[in-house]
Amino acid sequence: MLKKITTALLMSISAAVFAAPMSSQSVLVVEDETGKVLVEKNATAVVPIASLTKLMTAMVVLDSKLDMQEQISIDREDVDTLKHSTSRVPVGATLSRGEVLQLALMSSDNRAAASLARTFPGGPAAFKAAVDAKIRQLGMHSTRIDEPTGLSPHNTSNAADLVKMAAAAAKYPEIRRMTTDTEEVMTMKGRKVEYHNTNRLVGAKGWDIGLSKTGYTEEAGRCLIMRITEAGRNATLVLLNASGNSARLMDALNIRRLLAGGNEPKVMKASSPRKKAARTTERRRRRA
Repeated sequence: MLKKITTALLMSISAAVFAAPMSSQSVLVVEDETGKVLVEKNATAVVPIASLTKLMTAMVVLDSKLDMQEQISIDREDVDTLKHSTSRVPVGATLSRGEVLQLALMSSDNRAAASLARTFPGGPAAFKAAVDAKIRQLGMHSTRIDEPTGLSPHNTSNAADLVKMAAAAAKYPEIRRMTTDTEEVMTMKGRKVEYHNTNRLVGAKGWDIGLSKTGYTEEAGRCLIMRITEAGRNATLVLLNASGNSARLMDALNIRRLLAGGNEPKVMKASSPRKKAARTTERRRRRA
């Protein structure tokens, strides 16, 4: 499948069809069964990828065949000192490796992702070596990943490589399940805490999503990887460096409209200005 996608990208990228103007700076939509490029915009531009990184983190952890029931304690080493992003996973919390992986994927928690690299056999250096090997295995020639969270602007790739990463990640049942869970309640230091998916489209009426990952840093903008089914068509979409959540959402809606054959899907109702302002303030404090 990866070879088919690569060949299709090289042969048909210039002939790709735009469903509508895309506000994301880089866009690539590929039909899964055929590798046909449906939408393309700056697909080879190398840019920061933020938390899309966590799909690679998850694959490397799962490839290692580590015990998913083993308990991991969140350490002060896992706290973000680069972007100072917030986390609802407190230092000292102890969870199974599987739960930590789910928080990294579903809620895009940076401490969770950092702890997966810290507790990897051989530590962060061995984790980085495993990531580099996985990048080579997948033929992601324009990709560099220095750390597991995506907070570093040196984690870079392009949409063409990220379609390959999405296709590979979709082969892991755990990644498909965790990235499409809408919410999960976990016990943190004796207290039950509810976590939600960072992609508001997951669980939304009418959306059939098989894989999902959001990303955000100031350098990367709003990013999204999804594999979706619409009107019997399966496709992978990559959106990089959208200016905001609404722009990223509108691009996804336009892509879904294309897959549906031009039938516009029902648009989600806009929030009230007060609620929208409150969410905007909160999101600026966090890194997805």
